[in-house]
Amino acid sequence: MAALAKASGALKSVDYEVFGRVQGEGGLRGYTEQEARKLGVVGWVKNTSQGTVTGQVQGPEEKVNEMKSWLSKVGSPSSRIDKTNFSNEKEISKLDFSDFNTRY
Repeated sequence: MAALAKASGALKSVDYEVFGRVQGEGGLRGYTEQEARKLGVVGWVKNTSQGTVTGQVQGPEEKVNEMKSWLSKVGSPSSRIDKTNFSNEKEISKLDFSDFNTRY
């Protein structure tokens, strides 16, 4: 069944929160938007008052998994990612967003 879902291009949604030195000049937010658009996923990103970066990613399962890896290991050149939490990961029938945007 999983192989069939993959072959038919299953859509996935996941929420994330990135901890570390991820805000400020050259922070993670802008680079996240850029990477998401490059991969072709949709959703949003924003800075929190707790000093983390949070958001949601939706798209084809393979691309969402690539974005999860990027959010966990790569980030922006000047960021330091200590950990990334993912939650509400699920298969979806349609995308809730048409683009990837920064929220303020």
